[in-house]
Order: sequence, then C-alpha cells, then structure tokens
Amino acid sequence: MRLIGLTGSIGMGKSTTAAMFREHGVPVYDADAAVHDLYDVGGAAVGPVGEAFPGVVQGGAVDRELLRQRVLGDPEALKRLNAIVHPLVGQDRLGFFAEAEAKGADLVVLDIPLLYETGGDARMDAVVVVSAPARMQRERVLARPGMTPDRFDAILAQQMADAEKRTRAHYVVDTGQGLDHARAQVTEILKALRNVPRPDAPIGDLAVEDSAKPGH
Repeated sequence: MRLIGLTGSIGMGKSTTAAMFREHGVPVYDADAAVHDLYDVGGAAVGPVGEAFPGVVQGGAVDRELLRQRVLGDPEALKRLNAIVHPLVGQDRLGFFAEAEAKGADLVVLDIPLLYETGGDARMDAVVVVSAPARMQRERVLARPGMTPDRFDAILAQQMADAEKRTRAHYVVDTGQGLDHARAQVTEILKALRNVPRPDAPIGDLAVEDSAKPGH
C-alpha cells in the first residue's frame, strides 16, 4: 500500500483537496481531525495536556485557543505538547492503516499540515503539496472568524515557505485556478501514482509525527 503525504500551508485549500481524493475512493487520514478528537471530551490527550498546561481544560475538553496561547512562540512548551500528542496520534494512524489494508486499498493519503516541518515526508512514497498565490492565501485566512494579521503571520512563521514546499513536492495541486482545475490535477496525480509499481515493503511502524496543532 502506497503512502501519499498531503500537505500545504494554512489557507492553501488542503482540506478541499483531501475531499477530492476521497471522491476517488482513496482513504484519507486527517491528522488535525485526530488531534481534535484527542482534545475533545473523553479524549486520551485531555488528562495529560491538562496536567502539563494547567487551565487549558475547560468543560472536560482542551480549549485549543487557550492552549495555542500557551505554546505559540514557546518552542519548549510546544515540544512538551508534542511529546504528549505524537504517540497518541501515531496509535490512531496505525489503526487507520490496518483498516485501509483490510479493505484492499492500493494507496492512502495522509493529510498532515506540518509534514515537511516534522520530517514525516521521509516516510512517504510521494508528497502532494497544495498551493495558491500568496495574495489569495492571505485573503482566505483573514476571512476566517477570529483571525488577525498578527496571528496569521505567527502561524506562517511556524511553517516552511510555500516556495520550498513546492520545490520539494512530487506533485503540486494549484487551488488558485478554481475547483475544476484542482480536481483535474488530483485525477491526473492518481493516474500517475497508480502507474508506478507498488512498493514491496510493509508499512511497519509508520506513526508519522505531526505538530499537535493547538489551534489555528
């Protein structure tokens, strides 16, 4: 089973692109959604995160905005958070792999926002980067509720530059030219991937690390 990393900076249209892969019947693992579940009421990360960052648990769930305020700009705090969340996400991801293999999937997409930043691309068979013009990216992000220019700039500072991601990618999906264009690109990428012989190596322990993403 081939592992395809899907990544891109904030506001580039990665979630929309992931949905296009799902339209083709490709299993997609959403790392951010997994973290949301871990932070929600009853989630496995609630207790450990609450102990490490007192005050961020509200109503039995991790308040992502409070957590973001605690770790943004503090590398040591983010390191402590990732040490809690990474293993839990890894366990969840391995369960996803097992289910996809049982269904006979020939490839899966791993939607990981900080794939390059955490070195997870080394474990992928190919990486797809979602991109758009910087002006469009900024317009999209600043239109989000609660987003400010300063917060946007702080998030960008934690992410690899879009130009470098595009250079390192095996494939690029440009969402700046409309949904139909992006959808056609996804179709062509899947054709190209399926024309490459499948790897013989087993998945093994591919608990690829992603940032705990306290909140955007």
